[in-house]
Amino acid sequence: MNYKELVSVYENLDETTKRLAKTYIISEFLKKTSLDDIPVITLLIQGRLFPNWDEREIGVASRLVLKAINVATGIDVDKIEKEWKKTGDLGLVAENLVKVKKQATLFSKNLTVRKVFDNLRKLAELEGLGTVERKVSLIAELLTSAKPIEARYIVRTVLGELRVGVGEGSLRDAIVWAFFGNEAGVKYNEKEVAIEVEDREKYNEYIDAVQKAYDVTNDFSKVAEIAKTKGIKGIKESKISVGKPIKVMLAIKEETIKDAFERVGKPAGIEYKYDGFRMQISKSNGKVRMFTRRLEDVTARFPEVIPYVKEYVKGDEFILDSEAVGYNPKTKRYLPFQSMSQRIKRKYDIERMAKEFPVEVNVFDVLYYNGKNMIKAPFEERRALLKKIVKPAKMRIVLAKDLITSSEKEAEKFYKESLKAGNEGVMFKKLSAPYKPGARVGYMVKMKGTQEALDLVIIGAEWGEGKRAKWLSSFSLGCIDDGKFLEIGKVGTGIKEKTEEGVSFDQLTKELKPLITEEKGKEVKVKPKVVIEVAYEEIQKSPTYTSGYALRFPRVIRLRTMERSAKDITTLEMVEKFYRGQGK
Repeated sequence: MNYKELVSVYENLDETTKRLAKTYIISEFLKKTSLDDIPVITLLIQGRLFPNWDEREIGVASRLVLKAINVATGIDVDKIEKEWKKTGDLGLVAENLVKVKKQATLFSKNLTVRKVFDNLRKLAELEGLGTVERKVSLIAELLTSAKPIEARYIVRTVLGELRVGVGEGSLRDAIVWAFFGNEAGVKYNEKEVAIEVEDREKYNEYIDAVQKAYDVTNDFSKVAEIAKTKGIKGIKESKISVGKPIKVMLAIKEETIKDAFERVGKPAGIEYKYDGFRMQISKSNGKVRMFTRRLEDVTARFPEVIPYVKEYVKGDEFILDSEAVGYNPKTKRYLPFQSMSQRIKRKYDIERMAKEFPVEVNVFDVLYYNGKNMIKAPFEERRALLKKIVKPAKMRIVLAKDLITSSEKEAEKFYKESLKAGNEGVMFKKLSAPYKPGARVGYMVKMKGTQEALDLVIIGAEWGEGKRAKWLSSFSLGCIDDGKFLEIGKVGTGIKEKTEEGVSFDQLTKELKPLITEEKGKEVKVKPKVVIEVAYEEIQKSPTYTSGYALRFPRVIRLRTMERSAKDITTLEMVEKFYRGQGK
């Protein structure tokens, strides 16, 4: 398939903001895509080169792309920089400059989707001496052959800024429309930008089946391939692959014990809510792997956990859901999450960090065990299995402390014990409920001792003054609504001058500097990738910010980038819910 066909789809997606229209455009394209190209197209249309569970990154910063444009066009770097400052979009810069490029392109040829995909994937494999030059060469090769509009989307894909508004929901529905449209009884009314459904229950059944297939594979390219070759039967038979992470089930927040019981029913399973980070652990063929909530493979960063799992968990093949909590090796006291965040990101001095900041793994669920998919089994059955297979070893691997009760009085006592032990609160779980990967459902409720903080993404900042002139400060925050980031205020409180004291200006500046897309005076705009947890005194209505809300006295609690991606942050709907709940 020629790359220009995919670019035409990008342009069509760019021209509409309506989700149903985007879904239709994708579905029609998938229908005519060959089986060989389906996996590639499904990834590229999301602006991705690897599925969610694959930890590889192409590692290309804006400056390297700028150099590739220089090599491909022969235009001076200074002129390219001026164009960049003017547009704030290197994709548009590439498009504009390819139109007037100086270099002869006798060897240029029509680009195929596969050529673009293969070149960009190679970027992730390069390492060692000469890596930068080889990366520049791979990108420049594509830009040399690219038509101006193709150059725009190549650069945006490289930088992770495709901006065509394709969310997971749109892609899921597009797969249904493309491969099961007639079976599911759905038709798109292009004039009205609406769908006509013969049988809503049947249609929802197909949507749910594709969603479940994605939940256990974490790869829409795989789901689309199965849909095209094996139909709905193959989709429904999609299986968990041990060693590849599954999206974790998420909790809804409730303010009171009474509300929590009403949500999950009585009796309920109640567990300590630890101040650690989610760790999904899999074992297959004797190999143990660990993933964060964001599906990042952190096995190499927590080598001490591997022997814990092999020694204290009985079974040949399994997937466990747990919370890893750091502790002081001398006092054995648990540490707040912020103390552990440096371990998640650390790629060097692993052994030293493991000794200074060891973790205890608190296991609370099992998703797969010795050939059996456990996610459809009720929670009480899954918990009973855990008690049979995990041999608790304090400060190594244990079962999350739990209580099963119908008594609000007992629940209150357990909740206070958890807070006293230094935990965040408790989790309430519906005993008869299955495990719902990736879903925030009423089967699991969290109740914290403090007002719910927000997970927000940094979308802008300002360079500081005086002794802070080398640091970014006054960070603009965004929540998310249907894939768009909406500003909800600025924060400068809670950030430290020394990294060892917590989240520091220096730490945030290092994280954000490679993400800068535009600079005007002291103000910068950045790619929405750095997620922070923000506390506040109150949420207020505000016409100043695009979200319609503002935070009163916000302060940074911790960095959440390793646990949350930008698409997982607090939604506008959640902000509105918290705003309404303040009256209580």
